[in-house]
Amino acid sequence: MENYFRITGMHCASCQTRIEKVLSKTDGVYEVNVNLATGKMRIKYDENKLDSKKIEDKVKSIGFGAELERERNIEKDKKLKEKEYASIKRKFILSAILTLPLFSIMFFHMAGIRVFWDKPEIQFALATIVQFYVGYIFYVGAYKSIKSKAMNMDVLVVMGTSAAYFYSIYNWYVGHDHFYFESSAMIITLVLLGKMLELRAKSKTGEALMKLMDLAPKEVTVIVDGNTFKKSAKDVKLGDVLLIRPGENISGDGDIVQGKTTVDESMLTGESIPVDKNVGDKVYQGTLNLNGSIEVKVTTDMTETGLSKIIRMVEEAQNQKAPVQRLADKVASIFVPTVIGIAILTFLLHRVFGSDVEKSLISAVSVLVIACPCSLGLATPTAIMVGTGKAANEGILIRDAKALENAEKLTAVALDKTGTITKGKPDVVDMINIKGDKGINRSILYSMEVNSEHPIAMAIVDYFHDNPPKKINGSFINIEGRGVGFQILDKNYYALSIKSIKELGIQIEEDIRKQMRPEVTYVGLVEENELNMLVGLVDEIKEDSKESIRFLHDMGLKTVMITGDNEKVAQKIAGLAGIDKYYAEVLPEEKVLKVKELMETEVVGMVGDGINDAPALATADIGFAMGTGTDIAIDSGDITLVGGSLKSVARAIDVSKKTMKTIKQNLFWAFFYNVVGIPIAALGILNPMIAGAAMAFSSVSVVTNSLRLKNK
Repeated sequence: MENYFRITGMHCASCQTRIEKVLSKTDGVYEVNVNLATGKMRIKYDENKLDSKKIEDKVKSIGFGAELERERNIEKDKKLKEKEYASIKRKFILSAILTLPLFSIMFFHMAGIRVFWDKPEIQFALATIVQFYVGYIFYVGAYKSIKSKAMNMDVLVVMGTSAAYFYSIYNWYVGHDHFYFESSAMIITLVLLGKMLELRAKSKTGEALMKLMDLAPKEVTVIVDGNTFKKSAKDVKLGDVLLIRPGENISGDGDIVQGKTTVDESMLTGESIPVDKNVGDKVYQGTLNLNGSIEVKVTTDMTETGLSKIIRMVEEAQNQKAPVQRLADKVASIFVPTVIGIAILTFLLHRVFGSDVEKSLISAVSVLVIACPCSLGLATPTAIMVGTGKAANEGILIRDAKALENAEKLTAVALDKTGTITKGKPDVVDMINIKGDKGINRSILYSMEVNSEHPIAMAIVDYFHDNPPKKINGSFINIEGRGVGFQILDKNYYALSIKSIKELGIQIEEDIRKQMRPEVTYVGLVEENELNMLVGLVDEIKEDSKESIRFLHDMGLKTVMITGDNEKVAQKIAGLAGIDKYYAEVLPEEKVLKVKELMETEVVGMVGDGINDAPALATADIGFAMGTGTDIAIDSGDITLVGGSLKSVARAIDVSKKTMKTIKQNLFWAFFYNVVGIPIAALGILNPMIAGAAMAFSSVSVVTNSLRLKNK
């Protein structure tokens, strides 16, 4: 079983790592991912050994809060985040008001002015409120983290500020007039400011997902016996008829049973041109009804609508961990103990080399407060949230973080022809009768194809639309990957490709060959072992295919077309689209072999839309499933292109490259900041207040850098 839990009480990457470590060692847990940016935990477990209550108790036993997410509740998530932000903001304002007088003392002293609040008693009173009332959350967090054997950022803040605070009390007790009350108070104030800004920035990383969720109306108008009434969207059932007025978002997936309109589907497909809809056409939840009232019969469960699947896929991708995060996780697990060790060593070395206790202690405090494990924990998930969210708004659904990371490594893209490069809606342009009565052959062919949803079958049926031949009863014979068969009385008939016809040893006479047009794809009607008729079809390339292939070439990618079509048609389509290389007359089961062959020298992305593409999509390094295709193909893909445009392939790779570049920048600065900042602090160059400010803003800088992706 897989479930999501809301996790509270996490303050940095060490908290996240500790929860994952404890739960992954729990009997019955298969996989666990904790996301610091979203505050969510995704866990796969054996329901015979564990239940949600035991998981919640396990998380609580190590000092964190956990609550099973029974349903996706956008309002609850929003309120929890707002509540947390408001709490931190109140504490920051109080802390700033109390810290300002302490901080101002040194400036008044520099100007030769004595102020009444520079008395030790007043400094002590102001600093104590900040240290133990405002800073209480850090002490609680530190206690919980030590109890759970996973020391986090709170431990560093508590140790650093407590050292400055209690050393000031010691100086006051022995009669020295040099205090560090302003340092302890200012560090807490700056950390709270950084936390406040971080929370605000983090809330923006999930805006794309929130916008998708907002597309689904909470309340719908249902028509029963000619009367309308309001109903919660959660209570809508299959077969309900919904009234959608102009300007309203469509409430569910279904078929129009009354009215006509134009629908803006850009929020799902990324395509900006509105689509005309009439009775019988499908409409989708979340799309915008522009100019006509329509009645829609619900054909899909509300939890399985296209929009619901998109939201679920984006959410799952955002809650998964990219492989690039592993190094940061390893560092985070030992980060705080290492920093404490460096701080102790700093104090001892300063004493050994002649510094007084005060100088040694302040240098150690600077080490403690400048170190920031938070930026390590936020570097990857914030960028993934923004990247996957932005992609989803453009009709590109990235299944998981691994796919996002691997897409940037592609060196070649293999493409199916039909429905991917071409429109997938061929037209019959030629019909050559070879043997037998033409009318009977047409009737057999029509009867064979009339119930099939294969593009070629639909093209043949459409060709006969105005003057359909007489339908003949018979039984179907499925020939996997080669065509369809039909048995009438004691005779077998088959609709086969030219390659399959040749493999059966059936010869096509020279005079018939001369009649066949080279740029046309032919399907043969075979009676037992004799060819009765040839049907020629043409499938035009999509308007944007050539430009899309050029985009891929501009990114340095090789393009390869794999098709079951004949050599001449494949050559023509490859030439029109500008494709580097093609393989023709490839059977469905052979597509996998061609992809594996390419993978020997290239990192391969496979683009397809049909059932016969599913194995190749699953085999490739990255599978791109066209959203106009079958559910099987979509389920086999790592990335789904909702709009069905080839341009989305290049855009998906571009989003991957930019997201991974941002992640690497974030990780670099997170590591660089700590690797450089800690030694500088250890040398005694940094004042603890400056160190605290640097620590507070390191996380903010990482989140802000991730947010830049929204504009790329």
